[in-house]
Amino acid sequence: MKGALILAAVAGVVAVVAGLLIVIKSPGEYGLGDGDGRDQLQLAAQPSGMPQQALFKAAPTAPPPLPALVPAPPLMPSTPKRIVIKRLGVNAPIESIGLAKDGAIEVPPVDKANLAGWYREMSTPGEAGPAIILGHKDTRTTTAVFGRLWEIRNGDTIEVKRQDGLTAVFTVGGVEQASKKTFPTQRVYGNQTNAQLHLITCGGTYDRTIGHYKDNIIVYATMTSSYRG
Repeated sequence: MKGALILAAVAGVVAVVAGLLIVIKSPGEYGLGDGDGRDQLQLAAQPSGMPQQALFKAAPTAPPPLPALVPAPPLMPSTPKRIVIKRLGVNAPIESIGLAKDGAIEVPPVDKANLAGWYREMSTPGEAGPAIILGHKDTRTTTAVFGRLWEIRNGDTIEVKRQDGLTAVFTVGGVEQASKKTFPTQRVYGNQTNAQLHLITCGGTYDRTIGHYKDNIIVYATMTSSYRG
């Protein structure tokens, strides 16, 4: 019996060492990329251990997925100040971002991990049309504001606190993982009559040769209510 226990213990150690060697050999596949050259986000995908719900899939020109709720009437424009996603433990400030010199959308500074960026060339959250908020998945040293974005579920709510004192409440209608080579531009940035919120971060495998993740995670949500506070 003693010999059998020793053999079992040795086998367990071997299995753990083998697993560690696999992770070390392919860190990008396990969310352990070193964060060099963070993307100027254009939308992509997430790791292989994706959410336990079916990801949204459609042609790039198909409309955004809507939640099974009636959209709320749009609000007047107002600058977003903070984003709250209770499921993910996100409670983060928002800064205004524009376009970089190369024409790509800027992202918040990589040294401010808990900061989201609102693309000011589109609608403000709560206003009619798509409002775009971007955030890093991680940095070289830590998980960032949208590090767990792929865990969000259809029906979850996202709150955006605005400068006018109103909080716009959005309900998630779908989550997409898209290759950056086939970014669904029309679905993300196209005109909409109701107030939508589209969250974007990096995902998929980290490619060390180019210093970027290969995909983006895109969350599509529609405003379903608002309140003062």
